[in-house]
Amino acid sequence: MTSPARETADLIVHSGAIHTVDPADSVVECLVVRDGRIVAAGSNALRGEYSAAESVDLRGRAVIPGFVDSHIHIHGDAPWHIDLTKMRSIAEICDGVRAKAAGLPEGHWVTGFGWAEDQLAENRLPHRKDLDEAAPGNPVVLTRAGAHSAVANSRAFAAAGLDSSSPDPDGGVLERDPDGELSGVIRERQDLVLERAPVAKPEETRADFVRRLRDLLRLGITSIVQAADTPDNFPEWEHVYNEHRGELPRASVQQLWQGARPMAAFGKKTGDGDEWLRVGAVKVFVDGGFTGPAAYTSEPYKGQGDYRGKLNLSLEALQQQIYEAHDAGWQLGIHAIGDAAIALTVDSLAKALTRAPRDDHRHYLNHFTLMPPPETMETMARHSIGITTQANFLYTLEQRYVDNLDGERLERNNPLRTPMNHGIHLALSSDILPIGPFVGLYAATTRKGRSGRVFAEDERLSIHEAIRAYTQKGAFLTFEEGEKGSLEPGKAADFVVLDHDPYAVDPGALLDAEVVQTYLAGRLVYER
Repeated sequence: MTSPARETADLIVHSGAIHTVDPADSVVECLVVRDGRIVAAGSNALRGEYSAAESVDLRGRAVIPGFVDSHIHIHGDAPWHIDLTKMRSIAEICDGVRAKAAGLPEGHWVTGFGWAEDQLAENRLPHRKDLDEAAPGNPVVLTRAGAHSAVANSRAFAAAGLDSSSPDPDGGVLERDPDGELSGVIRERQDLVLERAPVAKPEETRADFVRRLRDLLRLGITSIVQAADTPDNFPEWEHVYNEHRGELPRASVQQLWQGARPMAAFGKKTGDGDEWLRVGAVKVFVDGGFTGPAAYTSEPYKGQGDYRGKLNLSLEALQQQIYEAHDAGWQLGIHAIGDAAIALTVDSLAKALTRAPRDDHRHYLNHFTLMPPPETMETMARHSIGITTQANFLYTLEQRYVDNLDGERLERNNPLRTPMNHGIHLALSSDILPIGPFVGLYAATTRKGRSGRVFAEDERLSIHEAIRAYTQKGAFLTFEEGEKGSLEPGKAADFVVLDHDPYAVDPGALLDAEVVQTYLAGRLVYER
């Protein structure tokens, strides 16, 4: 008696703990993939029903859907740029500046990104004089991790026409020494200096841009939302994704609002594109970041008089931008960090939705760092306004919160459980920090900062909730929950093989978890 013919497939992955993140949180042993899609998920008995060109024995290892990082910033760097993310002292930063300047003509700008004072051996902010000594003949401006402040040297300030007599710019702060001289640190308005630096051409940054996108696969990130870009730069995304189709994380690119007419001239809206590259939500920056701090808060920052941060635009301008984008059919993904900024933003969105109701708009807030009043969260739930938040900030920015916040707003920074309890859709993401999703999962499930201190333990998520927020919930924000974010038949075969089963280990072990393999549309695109 002959055996029944088996269906053909491209890939069978078997003999592991495959966490599907379907509505029942099912765990299966086997996935079958054909044409980049999952065609079956179940027990190892599927191996007898399908034949495939490739078979992968997991040997008991865990699999989860590829991470969907729903708020990230990716770009390519110019030849005069320095990556500061792994530098752990001001002395090391200065050595990097010195070496870069030595290879450039005198007077050429040096730029950099990624320093964070709480990771520096000197335990202080870099100073203008540090950079003056390292590169006396070159303007230098180095942006902090988080991109809400920077440090510049004297030549950069001179090029920007700034000195000790300059007032604080609108929406920003020029930090000063006790004698009134500029320290070199600029909060929020580092654009005043950066705009004097040369702008790299796309062909000068493209190779680095592609490299950085590929590096995300090493972290298990198979989809991203680029959290701020412009219609003018979207052709560069199209060029890169046409050239490397199927090799890079799927991307949705948020567009900075340029005004009703320029956005209409762009000719695209949220959702336009294909499975690899699409236009995302409109991005509006309501307040500043926290690293300054400059987020707009209802109560003054600890020990800073009546300082409550900054709004980036008037309430009237915010309302007008929201009306225009909403009425034109765009999704909105709005930067709001401080509790006062969140409340103002939610009120403005609610007015737009009341004035012109729209089914399934999926407007959402980026960040949600300081918890707003309950009535604001009730309004969010009522109008289906979601969140993508960065649990990893509780870990990486712990000292900034301790230095600037107190009481309940310190304990409940980056809240998770409370907004979910109010019925708010909550996704997890990483923002601009050069870390993988496991830091976010660790912070979300333990509520521990880098020091080990626990903040508002009742804001914790379970590992099931945290992984869902970093996969399926992120896919929902780009209207793609039917296409990816879980490992179910019909969806994209985007998944990662892990050396730890995050559902089975103590949450403390999540910081040590690593990606063994990453698959994109059923193709192996990274292997440790």
